[in-house]
Amino acid sequence: MHATTDTGLPRPFVIAHRGGNELAALRDAERLGIRLVEADLRLFRGRVDVRHLKSVGPLPLYWDRWRVAAPSSARLGLGELLEVTSPGTELMLDLKGRRRELALLVRDAIAPHVGSRRFTLCARAAPLLEPFADLPVRRFRSLGSARQLRRFLEQVHLHEVDGVSIHARLVAPRTMEALRDRVRVVVTWPVNRVEHALELASLGVDGLISDVPGVLVAPEGEA
Repeated sequence: MHATTDTGLPRPFVIAHRGGNELAALRDAERLGIRLVEADLRLFRGRVDVRHLKSVGPLPLYWDRWRVAAPSSARLGLGELLEVTSPGTELMLDLKGRRRELALLVRDAIAPHVGSRRFTLCARAAPLLEPFADLPVRRFRSLGSARQLRRFLEQVHLHEVDGVSIHARLVAPRTMEALRDRVRVVVTWPVNRVEHALELASLGVDGLISDVPGVLVAPEGEA
């Protein structure tokens, strides 16, 4: 028997990392039966783009550590993502940057759907989660460094949240104990090997964010 979290999913559950950034990846995740799919949101010229790639200032040239995309690259918008995502799939929307305008636009986009669908909002900047306080959604802080973790543990009382998304290198017994005193759900990334997944599950994490979620999902019919 699996333990369950307030997500309604067995623990540990699998999250498709960046699975909502491209329609083909979203379809693959839904075909695998993965019910929680992450998508990265960025503000560009007043529009909410679904992409992890950064833009070069006001120019429509996109880049990341290992990749550059041309200005002509198709840009998936949040509205389109909401239209094509199955109602049974929960979107974990990761708000990039620090601009409050992004949070307000995302809030307006998802508000008509919150009665019938589930959403998790995630951000590194705590103020970006504030506009969602009156909506029935989960709010997660993203913690990617030891400094961010330390500040979160010191200041969590200032920004009430439901959970955290924490880099796997920071997960340790003492860290989990401290987080359990403050939040209900802990998810971690990146988790791309079964052995790593088992180790993190033994430490008590609730969700595993994976670039290869199919590797971690049990075949249908298995516990």
